[in-house]
Amino acid sequence: MSYFAAVFARTPQGWVGAEAVLAEAEHVDDVADLMREAAVESYGDMVVLLVEQDDDWFAVVRLDGDDEPRAYLSAVHEDGLGSLLQQLVGDVPDGDPAGDPALLDDLGVDAERLDDLGERGLPGDALLTVAEQVGFGEEFDRLRD
Repeated sequence: MSYFAAVFARTPQGWVGAEAVLAEAEHVDDVADLMREAAVESYGDMVVLLVEQDDDWFAVVRLDGDDEPRAYLSAVHEDGLGSLLQQLVGDVPDGDPAGDPALLDDLGVDAERLDDLGERGLPGDALLTVAEQVGFGEEFDRLRD
Protein backbone atom coordinates (compact mmCIF):
# COMPACT_ATOMS: atom_id res chain seq x y z
CA MET A 1 0.00 0.00 0.00
CA SER A 2 1.20 3.47 -0.77
CA TYR A 3 0.86 6.47 1.45
CA PHE A 4 1.50 10.18 1.49
CA ALA A 5 2.56 11.97 4.66
CA ALA A 6 3.55 15.56 5.28
CA VAL A 7 4.43 17.46 8.41
CA PHE A 8 3.61 21.14 8.88
CA ALA A 9 5.12 23.38 11.54
CA ARG A 10 3.71 26.76 12.50
CA THR A 11 6.29 29.52 12.60
CA PRO A 12 6.01 33.28 13.12
CA GLN A 13 6.20 33.66 9.32
CA GLY A 14 3.47 31.07 8.66
CA TRP A 15 3.33 27.33 8.09
CA VAL A 16 6.30 25.38 6.73
CA GLY A 17 5.77 21.90 5.31
CA ALA A 18 7.88 18.92 4.33
CA GLU A 19 7.13 15.43 3.14
CA ALA A 20 7.44 12.90 5.97
CA VAL A 21 8.95 9.45 5.56
CA LEU A 22 7.27 7.04 7.98
CA ALA A 23 8.50 3.76 6.45
CA GLU A 24 11.14 3.24 9.15
CA ALA A 25 8.93 4.26 12.07
CA GLU A 26 8.27 1.30 14.33
CA HIS A 27 6.64 3.02 17.30
CA VAL A 28 4.67 6.20 17.87
CA ASP A 29 7.73 7.64 19.59
CA ASP A 30 9.43 7.55 16.17
CA VAL A 31 6.53 9.56 14.72
CA ALA A 32 6.70 12.05 17.60
CA ASP A 33 10.48 12.39 17.13
CA LEU A 34 10.00 13.11 13.42
CA MET A 35 7.44 15.78 14.29
CA ARG A 36 9.65 17.32 16.97
CA GLU A 37 12.53 17.45 14.50
CA ALA A 38 10.33 19.42 12.08
CA ALA A 39 9.40 21.82 14.88
CA VAL A 40 13.03 22.43 15.80
CA GLU A 41 14.09 22.95 12.18
CA SER A 42 11.35 25.53 11.63
CA TYR A 43 11.37 27.08 15.11
CA GLY A 44 7.71 26.11 15.39
CA ASP A 45 6.02 24.97 18.56
CA MET A 46 3.04 23.27 16.95
CA VAL A 47 3.33 20.54 14.35
CA VAL A 48 0.59 18.83 12.35
CA LEU A 49 1.16 15.58 10.48
CA LEU A 50 -1.26 14.62 7.70
CA VAL A 51 -1.26 11.03 6.44
CA GLU A 52 -3.22 9.48 3.58
CA GLN A 53 -3.19 5.73 2.94
CA ASP A 54 -4.25 5.08 -0.68
CA ASP A 55 -7.93 5.98 -0.87
CA ASP A 56 -8.72 4.04 2.30
CA TRP A 57 -8.21 6.40 5.25
CA PHE A 58 -6.47 9.49 6.55
CA ALA A 59 -4.93 10.58 9.81
CA VAL A 60 -4.26 13.93 11.42
CA VAL A 61 -1.67 13.99 14.21
CA ARG A 62 -0.95 17.09 16.29
CA LEU A 63 2.01 17.72 18.54
CA ASP A 64 2.30 20.79 20.79
CA GLY A 65 5.74 21.31 22.31
CA ASP A 66 6.66 18.51 24.70
CA ASP A 67 3.11 17.14 24.98
CA GLU A 68 2.19 13.69 23.74
CA PRO A 69 0.88 13.59 20.16
CA ARG A 70 -2.89 13.50 19.66
CA ALA A 71 -4.46 11.89 16.61
CA TYR A 72 -7.63 11.43 14.62
CA LEU A 73 -7.94 8.50 12.20
CA SER A 74 -10.82 8.44 9.73
CA ALA A 75 -10.76 4.64 9.91
CA VAL A 76 -8.58 2.29 11.90
CA HIS A 77 -6.70 -0.41 10.00
CA GLU A 78 -4.58 -2.91 11.84
CA ASP A 79 -1.87 -3.24 9.24
CA GLY A 80 1.31 -1.33 8.47
CA LEU A 81 1.05 2.40 8.97
CA GLY A 82 -2.50 2.09 10.31
CA SER A 83 -1.30 -0.16 13.09
CA LEU A 84 1.44 2.30 13.99
CA LEU A 85 -0.93 5.26 14.22
CA GLN A 86 -3.52 3.21 16.07
CA GLN A 87 -1.10 3.21 19.01
CA LEU A 88 -2.05 6.88 19.45
CA VAL A 89 -5.78 6.20 19.75
CA GLY A 90 -6.02 2.85 21.53
CA ASP A 91 -8.10 -0.20 20.71
CA VAL A 92 -10.88 0.51 18.25
CA PRO A 93 -12.68 -1.91 15.91
CA ASP A 94 -11.10 -2.15 12.47
CA GLY A 95 -12.67 0.32 10.03
CA ASP A 96 -14.07 2.69 12.66
CA PRO A 97 -12.94 6.30 13.13
CA ALA A 98 -10.91 6.93 16.25
CA GLY A 99 -9.05 9.49 18.25
CA ASP A 100 -9.67 13.13 19.03
CA PRO A 101 -11.77 14.84 16.33
CA ALA A 102 -11.44 18.13 18.25
CA LEU A 103 -7.64 18.29 17.96
CA LEU A 104 -7.84 21.14 15.40
CA ASP A 105 -10.76 23.09 16.92
CA ASP A 106 -8.55 26.07 17.74
CA LEU A 107 -7.24 26.11 14.15
CA GLY A 108 -10.65 26.35 12.50
CA VAL A 109 -11.53 22.68 11.94
CA ASP A 110 -14.15 21.66 14.48
CA ALA A 111 -14.76 18.08 15.58
CA GLU A 112 -17.99 17.73 13.63
CA ARG A 113 -16.32 18.90 10.42
CA LEU A 114 -13.40 16.49 10.82
CA ASP A 115 -15.77 13.58 11.49
CA ASP A 116 -17.84 14.56 8.45
CA LEU A 117 -14.74 14.66 6.23
CA GLY A 118 -13.76 11.22 7.51
CA GLU A 119 -17.15 9.75 6.69
CA ARG A 120 -17.92 11.36 3.37
CA GLY A 121 -14.79 12.38 1.50
CA LEU A 122 -11.87 10.77 -0.20
CA PRO A 123 -8.81 10.94 2.07
CA GLY A 124 -6.83 13.25 -0.22
CA ASP A 125 -9.74 15.65 -0.61
CA ALA A 126 -10.41 15.58 3.13
CA LEU A 127 -6.79 16.43 3.95
CA LEU A 128 -6.74 19.24 1.41
CA THR A 129 -9.85 20.69 3.07
CA VAL A 130 -8.18 20.42 6.48
CA ALA A 131 -4.99 22.04 5.17
CA GLU A 132 -6.92 24.91 3.57
CA GLN A 133 -8.95 25.58 6.71
CA VAL A 134 -5.87 25.54 8.94
CA GLY A 135 -3.92 27.80 6.58
CA PHE A 136 -1.38 25.65 4.74
CA GLY A 137 -3.43 24.50 1.76
CA GLU A 138 -1.00 25.81 -0.86
CA GLU A 139 1.95 24.19 0.90
CA PHE A 140 0.06 20.88 1.16
CA ASP A 141 -0.90 21.03 -2.52
CA ARG A 142 2.73 21.78 -3.48
CA LEU A 143 3.99 18.74 -1.57
CA ARG A 144 1.38 16.41 -3.07
CA ASP A 145 2.33 17.30 -6.67
